[in-house]
Amino acid sequence: MGLSRKYGTAITEGPTPADVAGQAALPYPDGWAAVAFSEELTRGKVLTRPLAGEDVVLYRLGTGALRAVKPYCPHLGAHLGLGRVDGEDLVCPFHLFAFGPDGACVRTGYETAPPRSPLGQYPVCEVNGAVFVWRHHDGRAPDWTVPEWHVVGHRPARSGVWEMAGHAQEVIENSVDLGHFATLHGWRRAETGGPVRYDGAEFRLSMRAHESAPVLGEFTVDVRVEGYGLAALHVDVHTPRVGLRMCTTVLPTAIGPNRMQLRQLNRLTFDEPARLPAPLARAVSRAATRVLDRAVFKASCAFTAADFPVWHHKQYVQPPRLAHGDGPIGPFRRWARRFYPPQPVTAPASAGRTGTHPGPGSGAEVTPGADGIPSPAPGGSSRRDGTPGRVGAPEPGLPERPERPSPH
Repeated sequence: MGLSRKYGTAITEGPTPADVAGQAALPYPDGWAAVAFSEELTRGKVLTRPLAGEDVVLYRLGTGALRAVKPYCPHLGAHLGLGRVDGEDLVCPFHLFAFGPDGACVRTGYETAPPRSPLGQYPVCEVNGAVFVWRHHDGRAPDWTVPEWHVVGHRPARSGVWEMAGHAQEVIENSVDLGHFATLHGWRRAETGGPVRYDGAEFRLSMRAHESAPVLGEFTVDVRVEGYGLAALHVDVHTPRVGLRMCTTVLPTAIGPNRMQLRQLNRLTFDEPARLPAPLARAVSRAATRVLDRAVFKASCAFTAADFPVWHHKQYVQPPRLAHGDGPIGPFRRWARRFYPPQPVTAPASAGRTGTHPGPGSGAEVTPGADGIPSPAPGGSSRRDGTPGRVGAPEPGLPERPERPSPH
């Protein structure tokens, strides 16, 4: 007998997203995190973006300089994301208290002496077409930088941004997960060009992918990756058979327990054909770039998006049960420990309990896991506000809105 119309309602089914699965992710990573593209912050613009369970208010002064501040006015707590920029000052929407570039209150809305109540400011930098904010669990000042990367081609970059469940480390770790390039992305074979090199907050690796296509036959793709912290990847791709050169910037940002935003920015060009005279070769290269720019960008986004369902639903496993062919995941995780708070000290057995401490901003208790990386305990809030997910947030996939070239 079939279900009656009354009881035939939809039920929840399928994999549970990682941010509502009842277990918090790793703690928020320390360091720089991208919160916007440069093009989004025009002069006088005020933006509010999530970062590590809190809002960050961004604004650009009349001089072009950027500021990143804590969201609530020290006067009576109005949200400064509703404020406006007046010259070099950020003006609170409530009592019109104005704060100068150094965060100091310079005037009130009723011509009285301003109080000595400065804004809480974050270190902020602008590089590679993105805006980065520094956050550290113990308030430490920046001790490493995101360098300026080279660019290719003459056309503006194309950019995309998505939001989904998952942790920023998973995105950065993918670059050393050689096995998934074949099983998920369709590369016939991937091999590294040598050991991964780690230097402070930076790591570098090179690899060669072997692919085949109906028209091209078998061909190779040379890839060079530079990673900075757990928030920035710069990927150089060269396909000699067709002369394609592409720079891709991948920027995952932890915004809540087991939830992230992911930004991607692409530039590309084609090699000038060596057999043609220089002016003609340049014209051919530019024409090919102009015609194929959009299609190559969409293909690059589709390559990244193949990981979205996995990131959206996976849980961080530590220690992993690795197999031959996985790639150097273990050394990467040992390097990644530097971006988290120190592991908690276990209380003496006589204390009658094991030592726990809250992961930064996660709202969950964590205990030391293997390899020194804190392992979250169940029961943490899944979101900043404790709700399952953001209203209206789409399931991860390719961007529904048309991508737009960046003006820089």
